[in-house]
Amino acid sequence: MIRVLFVCTGNVHRSVLAERLLAARLVPGSAVQPESSGTQARPRLGMEAATRAVLEELGGDGAGFAARPLTTHLVAEATLVLGLAREHREAAVRLRPSALRRCFTLKEFVRLATAGPDGARGTQDPAEARRFDEVVAVAAARRGATGCVSPAEDDIADPWGRPRHVLYECACQIDGEVTRLAGLLNGGAARTRTSVSASSTPQ
Repeated sequence: MIRVLFVCTGNVHRSVLAERLLAARLVPGSAVQPESSGTQARPRLGMEAATRAVLEELGGDGAGFAARPLTTHLVAEATLVLGLAREHREAAVRLRPSALRRCFTLKEFVRLATAGPDGARGTQDPAEARRFDEVVAVAAARRGATGCVSPAEDDIADPWGRPRHVLYECACQIDGEVTRLAGLLNGGAARTRTSVSASSTPQ
């Protein structure tokens, strides 16, 4: 089982969308288990209504969700921890410093893991990795070799308290990233929005 843990602040919008959209983009029978949590989340049942509506427009399933706080145990058990912003990656590392090489932001990991073989000299091409833990190791090795990027290139802004169209744009941005991530997890193939829900169209 490959456990991918997404982390945001409240476990209300960003990490929820990432968890459920990744689940929608994985091939049937995948061994990947998407999960989510929040650095300031309070345990509660059910998904926030606006999040669920946007998620379902994009072909995700909002049923059975429960918000939960980020814990040391969750970080320790995850194959890969993906913060929706740098602060979330750093919070996970503070809880479990030994997990550093498994902790990234979502955008950072996708960028590093899908870069061409010349993306970082002296590191393996992720396309040649036989197991997902090898892909994670390649991305970790590239992190120190590809130079610095601005926070804007790594973070997905929090739509909390913003108009619905901002939440929808955030969801679309996350969907683009997790679709690329699903391609890595699926061995190169990701289910598209159309194949998941032919009736889903942006409002």
